Parts: sequence; structure tokens; C-alpha cells
Amino acid sequence: MAALGTFLLLAAFVVSSYAAAASVVGARRRARRLIESGIGAFYLTCALMTTASAVMVNAFLTSDYTIKYVSHYSDESQPVFYKITSYWGGLDGSIMFWVFLLSVFGSIAIYVNRERYRELIPYVVATISVVDMFFLYLMVAHKNPFTTFLTEVPADGRGLNPLLQNYWMAIHPPSLYTGFVGMTIPYAFCIAALITGNLDDSWLRAVRRWTMFAWLFLTFGLTLGMIWAYEVLGWGGYWGWDPVENAGLLPWFTATAFLHSVMVQERRSMLRVWNVTLVITTFFLTIFGTFMTRSGVVSSVHAFGEDPVLSKLFSGFMVAIITFSFGLVIYRLPMLKARNELDSWLSREAAFLVNNWILLFSALFILFGTMFPTLSEAVTGDRLTVAAPFFNKWMVPIGLMLLFLTGVGPLLAWRKSTLTNIRDQFMWPVVAIAATGGLVLGLRIGLWSSGACFMLCAFVAATIVQEFWRGGAVRRKNTGTDLLTAIIGLVGRNKRRYGGYIVHLGIVLIFLGFAGNGSKKEAKVLLKPHETVTVGAYTIQNDHVTVIDDGQKQVVTAHIFVFKDGKQIDTMYPGRSIFHKHEEEEPRAEVAIRRTPAEDLYLVLPVNPELGTQTINLDVVVNPLVSWIWLGFGVLAFGTGIALLPERTYSFAVAKLPADAAATTVALLLMVLFGGASLSAQMHTENPRVVIEAPKNALEQQMREEMGCDCGGCAHEPLTRCTCGRADQMRAQLRAQIDQGKSHDQIVDALAEMYGGHQFLSAPIDKGFNRVAWLFPYAVAGTGIAAIGLAAIKWSRRAPSVSQTSPSTDPAIEERIDDELRDLD
Repeated sequence: MAALGTFLLLAAFVVSSYAAAASVVGARRRARRLIESGIGAFYLTCALMTTASAVMVNAFLTSDYTIKYVSHYSDESQPVFYKITSYWGGLDGSIMFWVFLLSVFGSIAIYVNRERYRELIPYVVATISVVDMFFLYLMVAHKNPFTTFLTEVPADGRGLNPLLQNYWMAIHPPSLYTGFVGMTIPYAFCIAALITGNLDDSWLRAVRRWTMFAWLFLTFGLTLGMIWAYEVLGWGGYWGWDPVENAGLLPWFTATAFLHSVMVQERRSMLRVWNVTLVITTFFLTIFGTFMTRSGVVSSVHAFGEDPVLSKLFSGFMVAIITFSFGLVIYRLPMLKARNELDSWLSREAAFLVNNWILLFSALFILFGTMFPTLSEAVTGDRLTVAAPFFNKWMVPIGLMLLFLTGVGPLLAWRKSTLTNIRDQFMWPVVAIAATGGLVLGLRIGLWSSGACFMLCAFVAATIVQEFWRGGAVRRKNTGTDLLTAIIGLVGRNKRRYGGYIVHLGIVLIFLGFAGNGSKKEAKVLLKPHETVTVGAYTIQNDHVTVIDDGQKQVVTAHIFVFKDGKQIDTMYPGRSIFHKHEEEEPRAEVAIRRTPAEDLYLVLPVNPELGTQTINLDVVVNPLVSWIWLGFGVLAFGTGIALLPERTYSFAVAKLPADAAATTVALLLMVLFGGASLSAQMHTENPRVVIEAPKNALEQQMREEMGCDCGGCAHEPLTRCTCGRADQMRAQLRAQIDQGKSHDQIVDALAEMYGGHQFLSAPIDKGFNRVAWLFPYAVAGTGIAAIGLAAIKWSRRAPSVSQTSPSTDPAIEERIDDELRDLD
């Protein structure tokens, strides 16, 4: 089977090469038969990769340990489900899975568009085939997943990493890969349009749905990664700004920017160069994210490890992408000139422009922060750490600005908003933000940043409700139906616009969950049998500890009674699983979570309990509003699904029903609906005897928050939380410095000399070369503001238009015109 798999990969590489060459030559010579043969060869590549994937899955199911990859990621005791998902559990298999998905998506895109975009299709086939060839070459020449043992074959495999044996992780990589791979399709059509010179707006129609589809799955993959981190890693959070997490977020920002700016091009024929740039940049960032996680260029608990050969191959491919793609953009600049200019900064297209700039700034900032440790090591020889505090300092205000613009955009008119329009549109959203601000102050919630987030969520929600209410009211008046039916008809007539509003509502719910983090409560306690501790509104009691063994792992479970207002409300079972074939690794935390709409009660055993005395170390976290993050994604996915529906889908479905029946059916449907990259974790070793002592003073607490464990196995956890032996040693060294009466800067200097660098800090100090990390955001922001200012000056130098007085019209006629114009937004 291994020989067959290797042959299939070689055949796929040869066939992809032919598909690329035949398509380009056929397009140049206008030889239709040659073009068709290139398309057929691409379909054959898909068939070969499907067969190769089937061979790999069969090797896992039949436990073919002659294949090294199967031996490393599977064993006899592993459940069948996880044997199948082991296909993408390692580096070699993940590359193969990437090519399989790309061949399938490419075949679908080519089949659907082969007649509509005949001139573009040959170059689309060639572009996707070249990308296929690169990843196939990686497997054939360097990372063949079908490599076999040359000597003795092991009797059993090592098994998949325990942290990856989780149902969220089983579907997280395919979802993330679907988002990454899906971005290749818009890129291929963009390159085809640039090569052929067919740069009208038609190519956008070919890629808009693909971008939305890929964006949805990229969002889904990121959300699943957050859930996995929350439920498996046991640190009480869901996003730690790890380099691998950031790798998935980078193309999400640029794809989001494209989905907004593409509307400006379709509506006003503006931002044409910008949209082409965003498509190229998004694809490049998917390749760069793959490079970061597989080359060892960044340090991460989720990365595959260092591979210099892979790093060089990816670097060469990325240079080729940038050179070729932007070379074409420069060549076609005369054809990409905008046909219209900005009429006013008080317009929807101006809001989209600012929104795009902030999204691009976010991507650049995260990219710079992620790569800064590598850059600092190359320049100074000292590899620094840029952790969550540095990112949070910048991304919190940026996120709030994006949330604000989410509410502002729909309130502004295309081309220009009059003062009367602004007053009418902003009145109720401003009332909502003012009322929420009063509630925030009354409940004594911190104004920054949770309070501001709650206020902006109210602002955006009021904007969305107002849009649905006003549009539904006008349609009800014109059609004579009830309000709910009118709103449903409104959504059916313009799925992109109102589906987008539902997506924005999902974003609001997600930000509500983020805002709850400001009221988070946590405690680390040592509990003997029947002892209790109170955290927030909950009283936690340790009852007893049990041990079971299912053959694959030993599970130690604590039985915890939970009381609220003097009454027992639940029994929770946090535990730790020790996998027999991974006993040298850190046991997997079995997190116990009690979910409610208001808050989650989150229990973790950070170290193994003392079975003799039944004493446990317990981390207790009360996380407010976390469930709203997951609900928000559900709403976001629902809105994206509406926007993706074909134009006639809704009309066909509802045309068969009376108006009232349509409203009832959709209402019932809504009631029913709402009733990471492959990871190879390297965990640190926690010391079961470690108990984190309270800080001696405020300076020690501050230093513990600024310092991260540098054991190399954890996610640079702060010393306030990490319980491994190295973190305990670092706390002791910090205490020694505190006892000597040193200041903050003196302690940093002393520890830097002791550790041989500043890698123990969660953010680089603001000195020397490290100052670049702090100055970069200001430089990018200043450059962006200057660019916007120059654009404002350029677009303002226009010949004054002749003032015309519009005749007065009947308000009823104006309402009817507004209803008809909604189809054009």
C-alpha cells in the first residue's frame, strides 16, 4: 500500500504539471482541445489525490505500521474515529490533506465556471495546478507520508498525541484547512483576470461566494480552536495570541476587508487596485501561516518543530508569489483605474475604506508581533517573547473601533449623507448607547474596556434592529402583509445585505462574550476531603477522588460538589488522563465546565491529586458570558448561509406558501436552529507539590504578571498561573530580588543577566532595538492616516457640481422608492 501511495503522489505531480502547461499553451494558442485536456488533467489530479487519501485512511484503519506516519500517529487501542482523523494529525499528512482539498475545490470551481468564464478558466487551472505542484513536490522530495521503515517494523504504534484526541480537534483542522485552501480559488481567478486583462467586475462575481465560503470555514476553524483551547488546555481562557493562533487570524482580517470593499467596487467601481491587492495578500497569508507552523521559524507549543529545508522551500515559493502577483498588478495598473471618486467622507464607502484600513493594520500588527522574536534574534542574537499583554494592549482598542464601524457603516448613505439623514439614522442607536452607558455606570462595571464594549454592542444592535424595522415597515405598507412576513420578504429580496446584518449581530454576541472577561474571577486552592472554598457566587467542596483505567489511559477524577445560595446545584468531575504510551508527557486535563447564559464555572486539576490523602489542587475560574461567544458564531454562520444562498432559492421556497404560512414556517425554523492547524503539542511538566504562594507586595505581583515561564514547553504562561518546576524556580528567584529591595528596572536587569536575555518577559522592554516593537504600530498607523489624508485631498479637488433644487415629492412615494432601492444596496 505504501508503494501505491507514493506512486499516486508522483502521478499527481506529473499530471498537475501537464494541466498547468497544457492550459497555458492552449490559452496562448487558442487551442480549445488543449485547454480541455488541461481541465481533464486537473480532474485526474483530483481523482489521484482522492485515491491517495483513501489509501492513507485505509492504512490507519488496518494498522499498517510499516508506514512511519501511521506508526507515529496511531496505535491498536486508539478509537476508529481518531484513527481516521490521524490522517491530518501530523506534518506529512496535513500537507497531503491540503492538496486533496485544493484539488476537490479547484475541480468544483472549474466545473461550475467553465462556460461562464471561458477566457479565465485556463489560467485558473494553471494557477491552482502550480500551487498543487508545490505541495506535491514537498511530499515527493521531502515529506512523503508513505515512507516505510527500512529495518524492523514496530508491533504497535505510538498513538496520536493525547491533546489531539478530542472531538473539537477532530474537526478543527479540516475546517481551518478548508478556509485556507478555499482562499486559493479567488486568488486563481484574480491572477487569471490580471493575465487576460478581463478586469471588469465580472471576475468578482466568480470569487465573491468562494471568498465568503472560505471565510466562513476559516471563522469556524478559529472558533473550534478556541473551544478546544478552552475545554482541553485547562488554563481558563480561549485565546492566548500563540503564533499558530495568529497564523489563522491573519488571512481572516484581509478576507474580511475584501468582503466589505468588494461592495464598493460593485456599487461605485472604486477600490479596484485595493481589492486585487487584498485577494493576493489573503492567499499569501494562508501560505505564510502554513510556513510559520511547519518550518520552526516561530516558537509555539502548537508548531510541528524546526525544519530548515521546509523553511527554504516555503520561502522561495512565497517570494515567487509576491514577485509574480504584484508584477502583474503593476503591469495592469492602467486598467485598474477607478471609474469614480469619493464624493464625501460622510458616506458608506468612506466608512468601508476606514474599516479596511483598520483590518489591514490589525493583520500587519499581528504579523509583526508574531515574527518580532525571530527578527530580534536575527538582529541582536537575543530571542525575545511577545505574548498576550503586548497584543492585548493594541488589539483591544482596535477591536472596539471595528465594532463601532460595524454600527456606523449601515447608517451612512452611499455617495453622501446629509445632516438630516445622519440625525434620523443615528438617533436611536445613540439613545441605545447612552442608556447602556447609564446601566454600566449603575452596575459599577469598569468603563474600559468592558463597559465601552457593552455600550458599542448596544449601538450596533440598535443599528441592526433599526434597519430591519424600517425596511420591514416600508415593505409591510407596500405589500399589506404582517411585519414578520415583510421582514422575511426583505431578507429574501436582498440576501447579501440582510444576511450581512445577521453576521454583524453574531459579531455583537461574540464581543459580548469578550466583554465578560473583564469580570472574570479565579482562584487556586488546596482542598482536603470535605473542605470548601467560595469563588464568586459558588461554594466548591471536595468530596473524594477516584481512579479508573480503560486500557488506553488512566483517569484520575475529583468529585466536586457545587453549592449556590446554600443549595447543591451540581456535581462536577474535573480530572487528569495519563495515556500509557505517553507517560513521559504531561497528563491531559479533563476540564469540568458548568455552563449557563450568564457565566461558566470552570474547574481544573492542575496537578495529580494525592490519592492517599484525597487532597487536590484545584483551579476555579468563573468566566462571565463565555457561552455568548459560541452562540455568536452560530448566528454568524446562519447569516453567512443566507448571504450564500442562490438568488432564486428563497423566492422558490416561499412562493409555494401563503404569506402568513411563510412567516410561521421561518419562525419555527429559527426556533429549531437556535434551540487548529494540525497540532503537535509539547507540554511542560508540572510539579504536583507546587503551590503558588501569595505575592509579597504589589511589585512582585506586577513582575509575576510581566514574566512568563521559559521552560520551552508551555505557552509562556505567566508566573501567576504556571505550576511547572521551572516557573516555581523563577518565582523563587524573583522573590530573592524583591527581598533585596530592588526596583522594577533593577530586577529586570538582574534577571536578564541571570537568564542570558529578556526572553522571560511577556513583552519586549522599551529600549534599544526592542523599541521597534513599540514604534511599529505608531508608524503603521501614522502612514495609514497620511495615506487617507492624501486620498481626501485628491478626491476633494473636483469641479464643483451645479447645485440643483430637487422638487418636493410625496412621502409615500419616497418610501416606495426607498423600498425598491434596497435591492440595489
